[in-house]
Amino acid sequence: MTVTASRFIGDTVTLTGRSLRHILRSPDTIITTAIMPIAFMLLFIFVLGGAIQTGSDSYISYQLPGILLITVASGISYTAYRLFLDLKGGIFERFRSMPIARSAELWAHVLTSLVSNLISLAIVMGVALLIGFRSGAGMLEWLAVVGIMILFTLALTWLAIIPGLTAKTVDGATAFAYPLVFLPLISSAFVPTASMPGPVRWFAEHQPATAIVDTIRNLFAGTPVGADIWIALAWCIGILGVAYAVSMVLYRRRTAG
Repeated sequence: MTVTASRFIGDTVTLTGRSLRHILRSPDTIITTAIMPIAFMLLFIFVLGGAIQTGSDSYISYQLPGILLITVASGISYTAYRLFLDLKGGIFERFRSMPIARSAELWAHVLTSLVSNLISLAIVMGVALLIGFRSGAGMLEWLAVVGIMILFTLALTWLAIIPGLTAKTVDGATAFAYPLVFLPLISSAFVPTASMPGPVRWFAEHQPATAIVDTIRNLFAGTPVGADIWIALAWCIGILGVAYAVSMVLYRRRTAG
C-alpha cells in the first residue's frame, strides 16, 4: 500500500469516527429516520393492507422491501444536512490547513451515512419481525439483500452529497429527499403495477424502485429473481457512478484554493 493510500484510509477512518460520535451524541437522528418508515409499515399493514389485493399470503412480506427503500431515502437527507453544516461552519477550511487527504472529508460523510442507515434498517427489520414478517431466504439470499441495500444506500448517499455541496439553505439541502421517499409509493412496493392506470403503470414498471423491490421480495421469499436483479444492480451502479462523478467535480470546485 502506498503512503498516499495509507494516509487517505487513516484520515477517512479518523473523520468517520468524528462524524459517528456526533450521531452517538444525538441518537434521535437514527430513531427519527426509522419512525416514518415504521409508521408507513404499520399504516399499510393494519389500516390499508386488508383492502389491497397483492396475491400474496402475507402483506407484510410483500411491502417490506419498499419500506426498506423508504428508510434509506429518508435517512440520507441527514447526510446532506451534516455536510451543509460542515461547509457553512468552516470546518472544511480548517481541515485544508492540516495534512489531511482532501477526499477523506467526503468519504467520512458517506461512511457515516452507510453506518447510520444500516442501523435504521436493522431497527425497521426488527419491528417487521415483531409484527409477523417471516422469510424463506437462506444465507446467500440474506447476504444478497444486504449487498443490494448497501449498494442502494451508497448510491443515494452520493446523490445526497450534491445538494449538500450546492444548497444555499438547510431546507434546500434536505428537501431533495422528499421525492426519493415517495418514489417507492409509485412502484410495485405496495400494490401490483397491473392495477395502475396506463401512464402511471408505465412509469412504475420502468423506474428503479420497482426492480429493486421485486428483487428483494423474491430474495426474501427464496424464489428465483430472474432478470430483475441485473436491472436493480444496473440502476444502483449507474446512479452511484453518476452521483460520485458529479459530487467530486462539485467538491473540487467548492474547495478550490
